[in-house]
Amino acid sequence: MTIADRWLLPDGMEEVLPPQARQIEELRRELLDLFHTWGYDLVFPPPAEYLESLLTGSGNDLDLQTFKVTDQLTGRMMGVAADITPQVARMDAHSMKRQGPARFCYCANVLRTKSGNMLGSRSPIQIGAELFGDDGQESDSEILVLMISALVAAGASKIYLDMGHVGIYRELIREAGLSADQEKTLFDAILHKAYGEIDQIVARDIANESVRCMISRLARLNGSADVLAQAQVELADAPASVKEALASLEQIANVITKQCPNVEINFDLAELRGYNYHTGMVFAAYIPGYSHAVAQGGRYDETGKVFGRARPATGFSADLKILAKLLQKNDPVFGVYAPAGYSDDQDLLSTICALRNDGVRVVNGLSDQNISALEMGCDSKLVLKNGQWVVEPINRIF
Repeated sequence: MTIADRWLLPDGMEEVLPPQARQIEELRRELLDLFHTWGYDLVFPPPAEYLESLLTGSGNDLDLQTFKVTDQLTGRMMGVAADITPQVARMDAHSMKRQGPARFCYCANVLRTKSGNMLGSRSPIQIGAELFGDDGQESDSEILVLMISALVAAGASKIYLDMGHVGIYRELIREAGLSADQEKTLFDAILHKAYGEIDQIVARDIANESVRCMISRLARLNGSADVLAQAQVELADAPASVKEALASLEQIANVITKQCPNVEINFDLAELRGYNYHTGMVFAAYIPGYSHAVAQGGRYDETGKVFGRARPATGFSADLKILAKLLQKNDPVFGVYAPAGYSDDQDLLSTICALRNDGVRVVNGLSDQNISALEMGCDSKLVLKNGQWVVEPINRIF
């Protein structure tokens, strides 16, 4: 590696510089304060845990995204956290052991071996909220409204919400009686919306004509609210749990429509994102001008089981850096320039302290300074007038 290359960062690893770093921090504070007003308690998960904890049960999907290291104290394998949700589930099941509903929120750096998409980061700042201990529609609705409220607080004016329910596909596959290999082949085809391939697979591998038709139709059930009514007809022969899932989606969507009128809802009943992780409703939020989800989540009722305390759970997460980049205004940060030698002038020192107490940014000049106040990010300066230090704007010459 040459000297010129020593400062290169690995792909997907980025540094955050001013003023973006300030914007991210301010947004972090605003969103965590929002979660607090909803009754969500802040937790700080550790940056690394033993692999058995991170990748057990529902956490298995994270295996390929997790950096592995050896603990020098014990010789055991550890993983650097790639997703906070399994850690919060462990806290709820083992560390907190609360009875009844429990609400937690978090904001922490995670590290991933690969990004979730071409525009994503391998070192996101994951922020989110989780609700444990309730399996009703009220919990799913609360998490969805909280996520939307967070996006609005971050600056989103228009939000597109995609909703699905992995339980529908899971029940139909159970009825189909496929082998593990057959199920994987069908899963991949549905995941990629390969309709022609789906039809060939179900015709070849599923003997029950009714189930065959329902799975084939399920892959095509996506769109506006009319999809739910269509699904009631297309999946009329499905188990009762499928009809319950459809009714649940409709009721939750009605809550969102009433409380968040600026959100446009679409349904994809064959959405299989996180299929091995989620157990019920899944959702993702999008904004204009960005092709990937800015926030996502769903229900995952089995995560705590491996820690000895299975509890219903639902939650969402987002990358704080993405939210700040897409939704925050890139306003410059200005301040007041204080001339050098302030420590020898008690009046000047008192004025500087008063300004900082009021939240004003004051940048001290240095005796050997050879750059201007404007170059230091100051649009005003302290000047002595009639024996008093006052703030005056700096005249800019363009």
